[in-house]
Amino acid sequence: MTGKLYYDDPYLRLFTATVTDAGVEADGTPFVVLDRTAFYPTGGGQPSDQGTLNGIRVLDVEEVENSIHHRLEKADLAVGTSVEGVLDWERRFDHMQQHTGQHILSAAFEELFDAATVGFHLGREIVTVDIALPDLTPEITEKVESLANSIVFENRPIDARFVDAEELALMPLRKAPSVTENIRIVTIANFDYSPCGGTHPHRTGEVGPIKILSYERYKGNVRIDFVCGWRTLKVMTDKQHILRQMSRQLTAGEHELPDKLERLLAERKELSTGLQEMKQQFLHAEAETLLNEALSRRGTLVVARTFEERSMQDLQRLAQRMTEREPSVIVLFISSGEKTQLVFGRGNAVGLNMNNMLKSVLPMIDGKGGGSPSLAQGGGVSKLAPVDLLDDVLQKLEIELVQISGM
Repeated sequence: MTGKLYYDDPYLRLFTATVTDAGVEADGTPFVVLDRTAFYPTGGGQPSDQGTLNGIRVLDVEEVENSIHHRLEKADLAVGTSVEGVLDWERRFDHMQQHTGQHILSAAFEELFDAATVGFHLGREIVTVDIALPDLTPEITEKVESLANSIVFENRPIDARFVDAEELALMPLRKAPSVTENIRIVTIANFDYSPCGGTHPHRTGEVGPIKILSYERYKGNVRIDFVCGWRTLKVMTDKQHILRQMSRQLTAGEHELPDKLERLLAERKELSTGLQEMKQQFLHAEAETLLNEALSRRGTLVVARTFEERSMQDLQRLAQRMTEREPSVIVLFISSGEKTQLVFGRGNAVGLNMNNMLKSVLPMIDGKGGGSPSLAQGGGVSKLAPVDLLDDVLQKLEIELVQISGM
């Protein structure tokens, strides 16, 4: 069994050991087992340590059937080899800060609102914790955050050790242990008692400031994103850069930004409304122009046009405006671009099924689409130029009109 140096001294960064086993994982990754290690394996919501063994990068560490597998970048360590292990201390200390911060935050929720922690994940950038509450408010988060940070700044001692059943029975545990033997309790003096196998600092002051970033409802509970220590500093620094940039761009002080943004959004809404009105006017004018240029085919007005990069929605609105304005018109629109877009429409006075018309053309562009007898649309990839495709559509229309007229 591997000796777990990370329990003896969570601050140990360098150690020596001997390789007792070596092999290859199912995915082809080489691994070694040591007689003792300072590398913490993945577990309890905390990711594993990383670092090097004799200069070879340790990618991941996992406990497999009481053996701790150190997965390596390459296979170069035989059984019996003496190794020097070097931890990625920045990663280890970050995990110690985040994990202990979670203990403090969870205990604060428990003390203030009797809300248990039902989930925990320590991610690369943020930490998430699921709290058994139906919802949160800014007032609740401020109270919890305030209590949690007061525990940090009081720099209370943290004790992490294995206890026997007799001592365990006397402890006011925040949650029950998930194992029945080798139970390790992490105690934050006069505040929290939790079974945990993770790595933790000696005092709460090392956790650094705890900051709740956001929260949302999740499976009947509330999922909270937060950060601790150096991560808090990075998040606050990033946010400060954003505020400064916004202040420069909006020529406003940071405290003025909310009001300035509200005014800009109101102005944008007004401009958007005005733009939509102008688009409608332009659409009506374009519809009138196209109707005036309509050709007569066997007693029916026909407007056939090609466009470049015109959206399907825009062509639909234009066709609808024209068919509402002129009941005896047929509209055939083709727009070229990454895809060829087709919009066929007709007024109420025309007895032609545009959906059937569209379906007869779709095979020519290897396309899909559909609609109603009065308006249909589709798209695909055409090997023909838009003008040539439109000529073919007009030929099909001529046949349809001949059949309708009976001539």
